[in-house]
Amino acid sequence: MTMRAGDEGTCGSNADATMTEALTPSWGHYVRSRRELANFRSRLQSVDVHETDSFGRLFRLDGHFMTSEKDEFYYHENLVHVAAVAHEAPRRALVVGGGDGGSAEELLKHPSVTGVTVCEIDEAVVDIARRFFDSVHRGAFDDPRVTLCIEDGFEYLRRTENRYDLIVLDLTDPGPVSAPLYTEAFFRTCASRLTPDGAMTMHVASPVTHPERVREILARLRQSFRCVRPYLVPIPLYGGMWMLACAANALDPVSLSTREADRRIAERGLTHLQYYNGAMHQAGFALPNFVQALSLP
Repeated sequence: MTMRAGDEGTCGSNADATMTEALTPSWGHYVRSRRELANFRSRLQSVDVHETDSFGRLFRLDGHFMTSEKDEFYYHENLVHVAAVAHEAPRRALVVGGGDGGSAEELLKHPSVTGVTVCEIDEAVVDIARRFFDSVHRGAFDDPRVTLCIEDGFEYLRRTENRYDLIVLDLTDPGPVSAPLYTEAFFRTCASRLTPDGAMTMHVASPVTHPERVREILARLRQSFRCVRPYLVPIPLYGGMWMLACAANALDPVSLSTREADRRIAERGLTHLQYYNGAMHQAGFALPNFVQALSLP
């Protein structure tokens, strides 16, 4: 799940049920709530769930838009399948964060996947997903291939001896809880837990609203992985253009042609994809000039 504004600006609901989020101190967007379904504070953060016309059900953490029924596929499909389809046969996967279950659900579509570990620090997020977002996780938490750990992701990776074909960082933006998961130390730990042909994917930031964050995160990734490939995806709930990245030591998703990606999608029976296909796999790596400038080593 993704949090964009970090500690910049303010977010909240006013009397006319309009939820606003600041993308920068001087620019933001809003979503109108038809009905509030839940509002409470977990041990780590505030949580609220709303019914909306534009996005269906959505939830927020600390006032920041996280996931919605109608547009989650922009994010989850691209976060998972760019690396998973480029991998010849992923078997074991780890999701750090991802308490809404959307990343796990996408990983389970691959018939070669035998196990998915979801390491989510806040059990309340999983509870909210189970109560309100079946259309996002589609029962993934009850799949026998899924293991749920309520634990800090960094601590989990420090102690585990498991190796993974795919690691998916489905995180909030850098903040009090998640900041350690954006450090070079954490990225190096992730790299050490990958199989030789494994890959890690993550959201980076918006190159429009947080260009310096893009520079910083890509630089840290390049200190830990031989191949770092940023790619772009439009995500309506997050305000538009968004950057994700695939990092690996051997696997290079750019080398997967449109034709081969479509062949693998068909061969693996990856159905119900609303965004990702072979053409979009390649399209995401085409970066506008101003993003290329941010992405240079």
